[in-house]
Amino acid sequence: MRIISGSFKGKKILDPKDKNTRPLKDLTKESIFNIITHSNKFKINFPNSYILDLFSGVGSFGIECLSRGVEKVIFIENYQGVVPLLKKNLFSLKTVENYEIIEKDIYSENIFLNLNNKFDIIFLDPPYKNKNLKKLLNKIDDKKILKKNGIIILHRHKSEIDSFPQNFQVIEQKVYGLSKIIFLSYLN
Repeated sequence: MRIISGSFKGKKILDPKDKNTRPLKDLTKESIFNIITHSNKFKINFPNSYILDLFSGVGSFGIECLSRGVEKVIFIENYQGVVPLLKKNLFSLKTVENYEIIEKDIYSENIFLNLNNKFDIIFLDPPYKNKNLKKLLNKIDDKKILKKNGIIILHRHKSEIDSFPQNFQVIEQKVYGLSKIIFLSYLN
């Protein structure tokens, strides 16, 4: 894995060694950023953006955002099989300090309580077998942590069928190999 664009373009990202973590493939990541950057469906200005990277793993998505000069990234990951790699990947950026790592269970009751910003992008990359997405999306909505024009990006298995809370709409959906990427926003 590598960083595909921005100030850290070409830098390697450490991969997990266990089978419990499924990193975001470079081609899929590149496609996500191409869609965000070039689609007229989104109005994301990276330098002013706040990013929430849920189920961060080794940090591939959030680190790509940091490389593109975002305002801040918050990584939430509690699986101890990858947290040390996430920290190493971020530490290797040396001069970057506009991030925070929260090592807590995403489903804990007050996980979003101390977040001081609303987010332009919330990236969700849960384990493929995770069936609690609707609960998590409802919590995101209840806590009002997504900006009005913000987007949620879901990384799922292509055969997974998910239902979403009624106040969210699917804007775009793409399949890359075994991955399905779903872009959600609030209903207008």
